[in-house]
Amino acid sequence: MRVLLPLPVALPLLAAGGSVLLSRWQRAQRALSVLTLVVVLAIAVALLVVADRDGATVVQLGGWAAPAGISLVADRLSALLLVVSASVLLVVLLYAIGQGAADGRRSAVAVFHPCYLVLGAGIAMAFLTGDLFNLFVAFEVMLVASYVLITLDGGSAQVRAGMTYVVVSLLSSVLFVTAVGLVYAATGTVNMADAAGRLQDVPEGLRLALALTLLVVFGVKAAIFPVFSWLPDSYPTAPSPVTAVFAGLLTKVGVYAVLRTQTLLFPGLGAVADLLLVLAVLTMVVGVLGALVQDDLKRLLSFTVVSHIGYMLLGLGLASTAGLAGAILYTVHHIVVQTTLFLVAGLVERRTGTSSLARSGGLQRAAPVLALLYLLPALSLAGIPPLSGFLAKLGLIQAATSDGGVLALGAVAAALVTSLLTLYAMAKVWSSVFWGTPSEVVPDPDPEDTLEVGTARTPRLMTGATALAVAGGLAITVVAGPLYGLTSRAADDLLTPSRYVEAVLP
Repeated sequence: MRVLLPLPVALPLLAAGGSVLLSRWQRAQRALSVLTLVVVLAIAVALLVVADRDGATVVQLGGWAAPAGISLVADRLSALLLVVSASVLLVVLLYAIGQGAADGRRSAVAVFHPCYLVLGAGIAMAFLTGDLFNLFVAFEVMLVASYVLITLDGGSAQVRAGMTYVVVSLLSSVLFVTAVGLVYAATGTVNMADAAGRLQDVPEGLRLALALTLLVVFGVKAAIFPVFSWLPDSYPTAPSPVTAVFAGLLTKVGVYAVLRTQTLLFPGLGAVADLLLVLAVLTMVVGVLGALVQDDLKRLLSFTVVSHIGYMLLGLGLASTAGLAGAILYTVHHIVVQTTLFLVAGLVERRTGTSSLARSGGLQRAAPVLALLYLLPALSLAGIPPLSGFLAKLGLIQAATSDGGVLALGAVAAALVTSLLTLYAMAKVWSSVFWGTPSEVVPDPDPEDTLEVGTARTPRLMTGATALAVAGGLAITVVAGPLYGLTSRAADDLLTPSRYVEAVLP
């Protein structure tokens, strides 16, 4: 397993270089991208099996022993999220291949594959690294690739959104590298396992300041209230496959970073836990209220991304095994379901030529398969039983009611209200897009602001990839029992940071 551990990062980077060389041969380029992600998925599954059975797998890069060198660590949490992210990246890649083949935009497709693979490498690096500075590098790798992807078509709307995205990300990066420097100044190390022990000897006031600084940094990445406004302004203008993978994965990398750093580096800080519960409530409520007033389907879904980050913060703020297990399960559910909804939004836009709710309608009769592909993940996101969204929310609500604190019970009330309002938002989309009367308004003819062209012809590969994503969401429901057992064991690992430390620094 130690031989395999660096490969989820190294293989996509090598394949990205090969993809550039194959840019004139699109079939070979597509085959290389698909094969690479299939291999990464297989490796991720193997790492998860070993992590759950034998404990964390650790590799010290370059042969330099920790804490001097860079450590890669695959424990239950990082391996599970690596499996889910590799699966989502593969499904979205198939969707993008179908769209690219149908649109025939050779130059855009040639650039897409190398950048997409680099993005996948950055995501894997973020999950596997045991080093704070290397985590910063992983975010920068994702930023470079994502900026190219978000401005892929070169339209004015994409460039404006890309500038917003880059400026906010760069400001966050400046704060991140400053926080890394402060941690190093306080502890003399950036290895997270080593810093976990040394931070216990740091005055509590300084520990709290470092914890809050990193929370702000990762809060921007995860789109937590109040630093979330960049997301609904940036994501809707990107091509549908790009928006889907951004919404599904990039914010969850930020959530993972919050989970990892707050439980490993700053355990027992009650003030941070209380703050997380307050932020969870505000993120849930503000996000879903923003979704309710949107007429654009992609903007509506972007606000639901923000809103449901609050459920993950709720589990972390409870600081219990049940709470963290529910947060991890909800993260897995949300990655799959939110990605699926954005893929469906791309199919709707392709079918109608617009993402406006007011200008769409009648798709239930014109495209009943598409209606079903929307209905299942929408109901799951709203938490309708027995789907995965309901099961994950139930676990979080049970953990919060067991806590019994005022903030925890207030978060339960906010979670229930958010679920009802999410259901209303999903019903609003259904009544407008699928039940509504087909609009006679001609779609916008300006090709600069969208990669897609309104057409009734939808490539089978796009529909098939979306169906595969829907099946993945249903699979989470089927295996929810064993999966919750796995997330409970992962949560127990987070609450016992000595296991992580001993694996990295035996």
